[in-house]
Amino acid sequence: MIRVVVADDQPLVRMGLRTLIETEDGVQFAGEAADGREALSLIQSTKPDVVFLDIRMPLMDGLEVLRRVSADPACAEVRIVMLTTFDLDEYVFEALRTGASGFLVKDSDPTDLLRAVHVVADGGSLLSPSVTRRVIDRFASGASARPVPHLDKLTEREREIMRHVASGASNDEIAARLVISPATVRTHVSRAMVKLGARDRAQLVVFAVQSGLT
Repeated sequence: MIRVVVADDQPLVRMGLRTLIETEDGVQFAGEAADGREALSLIQSTKPDVVFLDIRMPLMDGLEVLRRVSADPACAEVRIVMLTTFDLDEYVFEALRTGASGFLVKDSDPTDLLRAVHVVADGGSLLSPSVTRRVIDRFASGASARPVPHLDKLTEREREIMRHVASGASNDEIAARLVISPATVRTHVSRAMVKLGARDRAQLVVFAVQSGLT
């Protein structure tokens, strides 16, 4: 059973997500919060599998909640999906670097919202090509590459696959490009995540960009 928490200051958004979650088999609604402080307390007390967290909230914004959850060893298994009003949110990169597993626009199709729960709970990430491109563009516009610890431990194949991951390609797409099986891609991605200490695929993209692999 995947336990989900919803944190958003808009009652209609919370109600819509709660109703959607309660209709999905294998998914349990674990609570809701209307502000950042309430969200942090709820996440730390219930330790859900997935959190839908609004970036802009009263008392404590979503980025600060994300920072505190990511820094709490007791919440290491909690996966957070940031909710935004607009796809071009200026906090995208910072949230990914801090530990968000992906982004969803609040008016996303219900099917995408439910898919997000399963993908993120399974250790995946929600990074559309447009979001990935903005992460890369942020560095191209002036930010310099920074060293990523343990990057030298990666094999050449793992580095190659990281480049494809950072381009927004799925495992199946990478497998087709490199003429290998999707299972082999998953293995290389998992090994790269372990070696670099990446929380999930989203952070692997950030590490690839920061290290200049893209």
